[in-house]
Amino acid sequence: MSILSFKDVNKGFGTGLERAEVLKNITLDVEEGEFVAILGFSGTGKTTLMNLIAGLEMPDSGSVTFKGAPITEPGPERGLVFQSYSLMPWLTVGGNVGLAVDSVFPKLSKADRAAKIDHYVSMVGLAHAVARRPAELSGGMRQRVAVARALAMNPEMLLLDEPLSALDALTRANLADEILDIWEQDKKTCILITNDVDEAILLADRIVPLNPDGTLAAPIKVDIPRPRDRLAMNQDATFKALRAQVTTYLMDVGIAAKVEETRALPDVTPIHGVPAAVAKAQAGGLEERFLNFSALHKVYPTPKGPLTVVEDFDLKINKGEFISLIGHSGCGKSTVLTMAAGLNPISKGAIRLDGWNVEGADPERAVVFQSPNLFPWLSAKENVAIGVDKVYPKASQAERQDVVEYYLERVGLADSMDKGAANLSNGMKQRVGIARAFALSPKLLLLDEPFGMLDSLTRWELQEVLMEVWSRTKVTAICVTHDVDEAILLADRVVMMTNGPRATIGKITDVKLPRPRTRKALLEHPDYYSYRQDVLDFLEEYEHGATPKSPATGGVPKPKTIAAE
Repeated sequence: MSILSFKDVNKGFGTGLERAEVLKNITLDVEEGEFVAILGFSGTGKTTLMNLIAGLEMPDSGSVTFKGAPITEPGPERGLVFQSYSLMPWLTVGGNVGLAVDSVFPKLSKADRAAKIDHYVSMVGLAHAVARRPAELSGGMRQRVAVARALAMNPEMLLLDEPLSALDALTRANLADEILDIWEQDKKTCILITNDVDEAILLADRIVPLNPDGTLAAPIKVDIPRPRDRLAMNQDATFKALRAQVTTYLMDVGIAAKVEETRALPDVTPIHGVPAAVAKAQAGGLEERFLNFSALHKVYPTPKGPLTVVEDFDLKINKGEFISLIGHSGCGKSTVLTMAAGLNPISKGAIRLDGWNVEGADPERAVVFQSPNLFPWLSAKENVAIGVDKVYPKASQAERQDVVEYYLERVGLADSMDKGAANLSNGMKQRVGIARAFALSPKLLLLDEPFGMLDSLTRWELQEVLMEVWSRTKVTAICVTHDVDEAILLADRVVMMTNGPRATIGKITDVKLPRPRTRKALLEHPDYYSYRQDVLDFLEEYEHGATPKSPATGGVPKPKTIAAE
C-alpha cells in the first residue's frame, strides 16, 4: 500500500525571465515501510522534493498526498532531519530531544517524559552525553541528536535531507550504519536525500535518481539481502553491478564534457624552471627519488611535554608519480603535506625535492587546500593571474594571459573566467584553485582533501578534471584524502598511515590500473575491487583508534607494498 504519492508534480521559483522550473512531472509512489533513496547532483531539486513531502513547500501543479490526504503543512507524522543540525545551543542533548517529546506527548508525567527522552537518546548511542550541550559535541554527535529528535516525535515517515553530507568519511559511515540499525528495528517508511551512491545502496530498497532537468529517472531496485554489511558488500557481485549501473547513469546525465580544445599552452619558462636548452641537456637527470621523505618527524610542544604526531615517515617518490595519502582523522596526513609545502617546520629528518632540501614556502610547490582561499573581490582570471605574474616574469602580458586562460579552460571555466569569485559556487571556486595550482607549473602539486567540502557528485566531476589536467602535465603530486575510491582512482600508489600520535606509514599499495582512467572504466576493471579491499581492510583494522600489533614485531606493522598479481 502506498503511504506517499506524487502525481504529475511541478515546482518552480521566481517569475518572468527569472523563473526557474526545479521539478517537472514528478510521479512517484512510496510503499509503507519502504526505504527510498533520492539520488542526484547538487541543484537538481532534491531538497525541494523533500520540502514538498515535509509540507514546507506546496506544488505549483499536481498533488502530493500522505495516506491519501493532500499534504498542506508540516506534521508530526513526518519527522524531518536536515543537513544542518539546527539544535538549540543552550539546551542539553536531553533538552533538545525533549522539545520533540513535549510537542507530541504534552501530557506525559515527568518520569515518563524522562524515560522517553532516554529511550531515543540511547537509540542513537548518546546516553553518555545526555547532559552535554551542542558546543561540547562533535559534528557526528550533533547529527545523532537531530536523528533522535526526529524519532522522538514517533513519526510514521522519517525524512532525511542529506543528514550525513557535512561529516567526515568515517563519521558518515558510522552514522549511516546507525540509521540502518534504527530503521531495521521499527521499519518506518524512510526517504533519504543523498549524493552518495554507496550510501544509497547500503540503506535503500529502491534508488530513484533525480535528473539535472528536474525529472525523475526510473527507480532502481536494490536486491541485496538485509542485513547489509558495508565491508562484505565490496565482494558482492550485485553490489558491484548496481554501483556501476547507478554511477554510469549519473555520470552520463550529469557530467558533460568540460574541456575545450581551443587554446594551446604558450612556450614560456616559469621562474623556478630552466630554459628549454638546459632542460634538454639535463634530460634523464633526477627521475628517481625526485621527492624524498627521510625519517620525517613532527613534534609539537604541549603543557604535558612534547607530542610526536608523525614519526619515521620514509617515502621515496619518482618524478611524475601521483601518490594518494589516506588514513583516519588525526593520523598526520595534512601535517606531512604542510611540511612538504614548507608551511610547517620539520622537527627531525628531511624532505628533498629535485635534490634540494625543502625549506619554506615556494611556488615550485603548489598547494590546493580543502577551501580554495580565493580573493572574493577578484575574478577567477585575476585570482589565477596573481601567481602566474610572479612565476613567469619574463613572459609578455599576452603570454601570461594565455597561461591563465588555458588552465581555466582546462578546468571547465571558459564561460566563467571573468566572474567574481564571490559569485562562484563551491565547485567552481575549487576549479579556480586547481587551475591556479597548475598554472604555476610547479615541480610538486600538493592537494589537501581538495574535494572534501563538495558533494559526492561534484567531487566526481572535479576528479575527472584533475585527472585530465594532470595527464597533460604529469606533475609529481600528493593528494591527501579520506575517500578510498578517490585514492585509487587518482594514484599510482596509495600510501596508508597508521593512527596518531606517532603516526607512520603502515602499508603501501601499488595501483597498476591503466591510464588514462575514468571512474566508469575502473568500476569495470577486474582488479579494481581488490585494490579497494586492500585499503578498506587497512582502514577497518585501525578504525577504532587501535594500533594493531604485528605478530612478528609486537608493534606497528612495517610498511608493506601490495601489487596486483
